[in-house]
Amino acid sequence: MKHPHVVIIMADQLRYDAFGEHTPHLNQLRNESTVFEHAYCASPLCVPARGSFFTGKYPNITGALHNAKIEVEKQNGMVKSEHINLYDLMDHKWDSWHTGKMDFRTEQKIERNSKSKTNWLPLEPRYGQFLKEHHKKRPGGNEFRGVLPNLLHGKRTYTSYASTPKTGCYQENFKYFYDGFILHDTLHAISNRDKRKPFLLNAMFFAPHPPLDIPEPWYSKIQKVNLPENVGVWGENQSPLQLYNLTGIMGANKSREDWREVWRVYQGFVSMLDDCVGQVVQALKTEGIYDQSLIIFTSDHGEMLGSHRLWQKMCMYEESIRTPLFMKFPKQDYIHRHLIKENVSSIDILPTLCDYLQIKPPDDCSGLSLMPLLQKQSIARENIFVQYDGNGSSSNFSRCIIQGDNKLIVDFFKDEVFIELYNKAADPQEMNNLAFEIAYKDVVESLLDDLRTHMVETKDSLTLNKSIYSEFVRDYKELT
Repeated sequence: MKHPHVVIIMADQLRYDAFGEHTPHLNQLRNESTVFEHAYCASPLCVPARGSFFTGKYPNITGALHNAKIEVEKQNGMVKSEHINLYDLMDHKWDSWHTGKMDFRTEQKIERNSKSKTNWLPLEPRYGQFLKEHHKKRPGGNEFRGVLPNLLHGKRTYTSYASTPKTGCYQENFKYFYDGFILHDTLHAISNRDKRKPFLLNAMFFAPHPPLDIPEPWYSKIQKVNLPENVGVWGENQSPLQLYNLTGIMGANKSREDWREVWRVYQGFVSMLDDCVGQVVQALKTEGIYDQSLIIFTSDHGEMLGSHRLWQKMCMYEESIRTPLFMKFPKQDYIHRHLIKENVSSIDILPTLCDYLQIKPPDDCSGLSLMPLLQKQSIARENIFVQYDGNGSSSNFSRCIIQGDNKLIVDFFKDEVFIELYNKAADPQEMNNLAFEIAYKDVVESLLDDLRTHMVETKDSLTLNKSIYSEFVRDYKELT
């Protein structure tokens, strides 16, 4: 079938390891899907991550580098108009719907573009208007936000605010919560689609993004949690530059026991997401289109949740950049369910869809089709690249290259860099930085060369000088 239904369900800030007894619906979907065990976002931040997901291109290429919360940075928070996206490619043949978060930001404001044939049901400003009409409060509030410094272009510091790890019980019912509103829109899209055409649904849920102020029964649903060993623990030779980033500013002073309550509510939040996915799947089955649908479940990025004593995302550890990725294909395609262990990227989703749906992809996609892997063949790629350019403005920077089991991270803050090397297989929780060990010098230099080449090819605003590693080791050895 050339034009099957396509349903993309995206969570926000969902860890790759967040599944368990509290996620029966997602577990079932996973069991019916091909699972990509090592999938990575292109950036651990909402706007650049989604810009890359929907275009198949790195943030350096799309132009969407961060969330651009201040006016002077607006141009760095949008996908440039010349880049073709998933909606452009599909909404002429598919009955296209978008529900939920609208962090896919484009210069031409795609959701308002008269040329778009997509049915746009974005979360905002509609959700705010809905709450006002019903005299209900928004989840969270000032008590769930903290103050922090943001550095603009390495020169000026301004005050910003962001969600903290505080937890609470939202007193309104689920109908008035973010995901209740999004679920209502999503079910409306399924039942009101144009049944003469194949269906395209992009359902962008809010969960489990903070604030962690969630309604019952999910607030009280999880009572006991098992914390990973690296929660509340600073790693051996971990990058101290994270203490200048939101991740460390908001997370470093919490103890392991403090994180236990955060984990309890976060897992309840994930359970809410699971119930939403269960209702979406049931609606597809009720409409008789589940077996004819390609369903992709993923997240824009992950969540540190106290691992490495860090909070939120915005860094290059596995908990932040590794994402769940399931693909359930139409029943008649006979694509065998299996576990794929190769490293893949979110920029691969668009070219994979184009390959599968027999759509001509954009000529300049950064990603590769994953169809060969789905057919138990190989793809011609060695490296995965991830970048971070600051939260609300160009400030803290990180670059990452993943090659097989090796991961190299370079953190930048003002005129300083810090380098980390981890072996994901031997050290899955990334607690032992190998960059200072002489035995790994050649590995570090080789990965830096590949990263340097990528940065030049994508016209990165940052550069890596040839002596960066030797200077780093020299400078930090003087401090130890």
